[in-house]
Amino acid sequence: MADFKALAVYCGSRVGTDPAHGAAAERLGRIMAERRVRLIFGGGSVGMIGVLADAVLDAGGEAVGVIPDFLLRYEVAHRDLTELMVVDGMHARKRRMFDLADGFIVLPGGLGTLDEMVEIVTWKQLGLHTKPIIVVDAAGYWAPFKMLLESVITGGFAHGSIANLLQIVPTVDDVFPALAQAPEPSSDGLARRL
Repeated sequence: MADFKALAVYCGSRVGTDPAHGAAAERLGRIMAERRVRLIFGGGSVGMIGVLADAVLDAGGEAVGVIPDFLLRYEVAHRDLTELMVVDGMHARKRRMFDLADGFIVLPGGLGTLDEMVEIVTWKQLGLHTKPIIVVDAAGYWAPFKMLLESVITGGFAHGSIANLLQIVPTVDDVFPALAQAPEPSSDGLARRL
């Protein structure tokens, strides 16, 4: 699983309080452009998503935004992208990003980022896709999420194999090595993953 042409990145519409988060978005953008991997993202110009897209574009890469039409009213759309796709709503955005991407990267973010991450992991759990999902735990941001996954497993609400649905790495420099080593889809069956 080493040939990635396009990756969807989920991250915050704010940069957060820790400068490490914005720095991670900028570094990831440069790495993606250097590797000629197209960025698929939410189409915004603000927060970490704006930092990420700007870094990709500044380094000569391609950035494709997918934005719901209602967000255009708030003037948060990035206007200098390789392509900006306008869709009917949040569900259509998630589906279009899924269709365009060979895999998924999650950086720190808020409720929207959490929603996107959980949905794409759930789709994988249900066998709707086998694309890799890499979560970047920049400055330990996703440590509570790791604890929640462990709690779901130990509480008996999911099989332990759900931990294999995604990979958590400490820095953006670990993203492409993790993608290269992403496990092949498991044949353990849907019933075991539920």
